Amino acid sequence: MTVERIGPLDPASNIKKPDKPAKTRAKSDVDSINVSSEARSKSEVLKTVETAKAAPNVRADRVEEIRRKLQDPSYPSQEVIEKTAEGIMKSFGI
Repeated sequence: MTVERIGPLDPASNIKKPDKPAKTRAKSDVDSINVSSEARSKSEVLKTVETAKAAPNVRADRVEEIRRKLQDPSYPSQEVIEKTAEGIMKSFGI
């Protein structure tokens, strides 16, 4: 009995070799991205919220007291406005 060769001895020789890869674009020196105005505004809101959450000395009872006072139409007197303005200027070092 004789055995005849059916195909090549290397089984990987039947696999189709891939085509050469297409040439890639030339590398640019600078990468860039475009950020939409909507993304910028959402980023600003997120940053503001995180800053507010991290702020020390936020007392909910005082905030609620001020809200109630602002509901009263007689509260914002000239004296209150001047003291508030002075406090703001002092906090900014003006």
